[in-house]
Amino acid sequence: MAVSISTAPVVVDEARSSKTIVSAVVPLPSGTRRVPRVLSIAGSDPSGGAGIQADLKSIAAHGGYGMAAITALTAQNTQGVTGVHVPPASFLKAQLDAISADITVDAVKIGMLGESEVIGVVRAWLEEVRPGVVVLDPVMVATSGDRLLKDSAEAALRELLPLAHLITPNIPELGVLLGEDAALDWPTALEQGKRLAAISGSIVLVKGGHLNGRECPDALVSTTGGLSQDVVEVPGERVNTNNSHGTGCSLSSAMATLRVATGDWEATLRLAKQWLLGALTQSPSLEVGRGNGPIHHFHHVERSGSGDFAGRLWEESVPDLEAIYSLDFIRGLQSGDLPEHQFAYYLAQDALYLNGYSRVLARAGALAPTEEEQLFWARSSQVCLEVESELHRSWLSTRTVDSTMGPVTKAYVDHLLAVSATGSYAVLLAAILPCYWLYAEVGHTLHKAYQEAGSLSSHPYSSWLATYADEEFAAATRQAVLFTDAAAARASEPERARMIDAFRHSCSYEVGFFDAPRLHA
Repeated sequence: MAVSISTAPVVVDEARSSKTIVSAVVPLPSGTRRVPRVLSIAGSDPSGGAGIQADLKSIAAHGGYGMAAITALTAQNTQGVTGVHVPPASFLKAQLDAISADITVDAVKIGMLGESEVIGVVRAWLEEVRPGVVVLDPVMVATSGDRLLKDSAEAALRELLPLAHLITPNIPELGVLLGEDAALDWPTALEQGKRLAAISGSIVLVKGGHLNGRECPDALVSTTGGLSQDVVEVPGERVNTNNSHGTGCSLSSAMATLRVATGDWEATLRLAKQWLLGALTQSPSLEVGRGNGPIHHFHHVERSGSGDFAGRLWEESVPDLEAIYSLDFIRGLQSGDLPEHQFAYYLAQDALYLNGYSRVLARAGALAPTEEEQLFWARSSQVCLEVESELHRSWLSTRTVDSTMGPVTKAYVDHLLAVSATGSYAVLLAAILPCYWLYAEVGHTLHKAYQEAGSLSSHPYSSWLATYADEEFAAATRQAVLFTDAAAARASEPERARMIDAFRHSCSYEVGFFDAPRLHA
């Protein structure tokens, strides 16, 4: 069931169903996707909160294999930087050459460079190797206010910008790169981001962390394409904490790692931002230092008690996915041999299901602990009703279809409503998730097979299969997975057990929903 959070009008053509989901590359589960190999080129922080140390933690936290080429050694802690030593640039070149001569680098995160000679080495290496993902965090000013880039190196750093796919300056660094004062409000910061994007030809991540106010938005800005629109803003809430040491390093490393998995900058930002929110929120539990402490990179692992909870849920779904793929309905849908009356019944049940599902999503919004989650589930609920209405208007109203709620549909909706009545946000998300996640996987498989078969204009369900290419639902699926994983991290062990049980039941109903048209016939 496609529950996109897009604000675009919902259009359902003759073959479109709301249970359509798309090739959703969810960077959590399957074990079949290769681990991203991510190289950090940055300085070292002996206190462990920033630089190379933070990068490697962030890469690992997002399932990547981290590597490091060290550009500088610093003497610092949570209270400030007391010394910087830059090894010969020739030794940095030796590090980079050793790595790329032996290992394929999927993504590169560039942090502290310090001197123009070092920047020159990095630039030459990038031009030679051409990594698929390059994220440049132009480290110029530490959280403590200490300057980390020599004035003589600023011009060289600006020349490096066009080689980056994404640039992630903080507000003060954005101003320095443009030769302007730091922005004092969000509109000014966005305008500066647009100018830097135009100058560099790269995508710029404008970050609101240095501004005041309750909200803390971030935005991707591009003037040369690569995004769905020139400015993609992602809202967020500000965390009241002094533990922000290494935040920029950690976020840029997360962006580099996740971009390899998602293939999409917008989805990457949404995932990384939600992770960072938890890392900041849980940072006091580390109790490190007396100044600006570090964030908690592995908050989601430690608090879940048993590691990646979403991965555990995925393992639970595998038998049900295998059962779905073996169904005559799925095979007929893929081949085009599915009788039309079965497809019509499926769409009719889908419309009935959506009405109940929208109520459940609205309930999730009411229980959600953050404004971002509240808005996500509320919008998803609204889209359910819009798609239901469009199904009736453009397809079901033109055909004679049994519009009585079938037993599987009723049982599935009753299950979701019963879970929503318990008042547990975490358990409710687990019950909701299969309608996103299983359809994402099935949709990806069906659409890929359809594409590999070539242009099949005679296929009666070609238009329906084509809707599996909607990236907006893929992004919504990734977000739903992330919210569920975060809810599990906050839950008790008994509540996580109930989450697994609710997830299993919903998975079994998904199998039954696909098989219902055959039984009805």
